[in-house]
Amino acid sequence: MLSEPTYLPARIVAPEIEEHFKKYQLAAKGENNNSVASAPDLHIIEAVIDVAFWASMRREEGHSPNISLALLQPYQSEKPLIFGEKLRLTPQNLIKLAPAVEQPGIHLGVWLDGDDLFIWGTTHYVPALCFVLEVIEPGLLVIKHRRVDGFGKYVNVAVLQGDQIKVLDETTMGIADCPALIKSLQAMPLPAYMGESFSILVQLAASMRLHKRGGLVFIVPAGTETWRDSIVQPVKYPVVPPYTAINDLMKQKYQAIDKLEWRESLLEAIDLIGGFTAVDGATIITDKYDLLAFGAKAARAEHSLPVGEIIMTEPVADGRARRVHPAQNGGSRHLAAAQFVSDQHDAIALVASQDGQFTVFAWSLQVGLVHAHRIDVLLL
Repeated sequence: MLSEPTYLPARIVAPEIEEHFKKYQLAAKGENNNSVASAPDLHIIEAVIDVAFWASMRREEGHSPNISLALLQPYQSEKPLIFGEKLRLTPQNLIKLAPAVEQPGIHLGVWLDGDDLFIWGTTHYVPALCFVLEVIEPGLLVIKHRRVDGFGKYVNVAVLQGDQIKVLDETTMGIADCPALIKSLQAMPLPAYMGESFSILVQLAASMRLHKRGGLVFIVPAGTETWRDSIVQPVKYPVVPPYTAINDLMKQKYQAIDKLEWRESLLEAIDLIGGFTAVDGATIITDKYDLLAFGAKAARAEHSLPVGEIIMTEPVADGRARRVHPAQNGGSRHLAAAQFVSDQHDAIALVASQDGQFTVFAWSLQVGLVHAHRIDVLLL
């Protein structure tokens, strides 16, 4: 028998999550795509979130759990590891199993048997649109699913942190009522505006967050030099000739015979650039993903004015745009990013903070201000 959830946000957010999965799974099946998971029931969603939250608040031998739960049956997986005896989905069982399944890509398989939920084993594979809940840290849960095309970062549906609930909006990025800002979002490396296909810059964002040192990336148009007006000269670590591995691989995308090998090579090239973002200063790449320099020092361009105000948004349902001073958005990296984009209207800046925040900066021609869009909730 499923117990009554005692974590209130589980009950509040479950209807929206249920609606999301039913909507997208129906659309996928309508396109004759039968390799999608079953939509989870409202009460199952509540129960899984409730158990995962209380498990996240406990510790085993001084360690907090890091777990990923997937709602699917063993036959929906590929080469699953099946336990001889299934275990009830309880905080205690999750705590005990956590040390064995902390490696990325391993999910505990969960499914309803009779009137209760059980852990049947583990799997590396989940079908498209399968409900996945990841315990990131105490009190921080992310509900997500694999994309229909099967590649790239999972789509985050909701983020729960304590009593805070953020339901993600990957279609309008939370600002459907602001057409002017939606225009500036289209210049940013965001899933909604790059389709369901693999997003290189979103993957780079995830890579930047992994080293936990913070990072700053300036993306400039290929073949231009005006960006140098906003960089202290000479550039400390130029890359000569530019590192073009990502661009070269993208040109080979449709000719690649071994798609898996091609994807692994692409991820390696992205992670290489992501590693250089840990070096103090800005990493500079082109909009063709060629690495031009790293460790560069940003400076206000001659004759430009200091940035006094920016627009802040976040990709959550019912989000609202705010006008703030750039210092209210973060530290020196955020100030440098806002100033660079203010001086270089055709550039984009990515800022990863040490605390996990991730912000994309672009110039909004319609508003006449720098638009800063926080996307860390998309990257968890």
